[in-house]
Amino acid sequence: MMSEKTVLIIGASRGIGLGLVEQSLAEGWQVTATYRGEAPAVSGVTWCALDITDATSQQRFITAVAQQRFSTILINAGIYGPEAQRLDQATDQQLNTLFLTNTFAPVRLAERLLPLLEPQTGVLGFTSSQMASLAENPDAQMPLYSASKAALNMLVRSLLPAAEQQGATLLSLHPGWVQTDMGGSQAPVTVAQSSQGLLTVLAAATGKQGHHYLDYQGHPLQW
Repeated sequence: MMSEKTVLIIGASRGIGLGLVEQSLAEGWQVTATYRGEAPAVSGVTWCALDITDATSQQRFITAVAQQRFSTILINAGIYGPEAQRLDQATDQQLNTLFLTNTFAPVRLAERLLPLLEPQTGVLGFTSSQMASLAENPDAQMPLYSASKAALNMLVRSLLPAAEQQGATLLSLHPGWVQTDMGGSQAPVTVAQSSQGLLTVLAAATGKQGHHYLDYQGHPLQW
């Protein structure tokens, strides 16, 4: 019989994803997680190799987990993109990589993972950003990164009919400005604070259904 707390974390090699793995284990969750490169030296986890931007890698991963069922899935994918964050200075390749990684690949993967969620109570979360909101980011700070996450929010919304058919809940999650390689050491939120908050929000969404845009403390954000 499947554990009541079974989580799949996509993108757990470091940063917030790895923090979520450690927090989930500490709270007694059964954890499956993905990595690129080398698997982190964290025991008690079912580690799976996955590059979500590579179709062959994604197919191998889906085949490997096809018989499993999860109460919670979090797709934690994201890159900052071009350092200049200006269209006139970004190459087509940089933009394609940014949107493939942050937007298209996560939702393509999610379409294939939705059937693996526990019916009626399953939760599918995506690491988005407060920066993705026109209301929360009126000055368009980090515009290229923010645009990729705004597009992610919209494509996640397109999953709602399929999610509703099986009673799943969709979450677009802002992890905070976190002390990671992307966020930098000056960020006010630690990885532990963000991962603890995100796991609490994911657990609280069980059976809620619909699509919700929340920060790591559970506060709703404006779309």
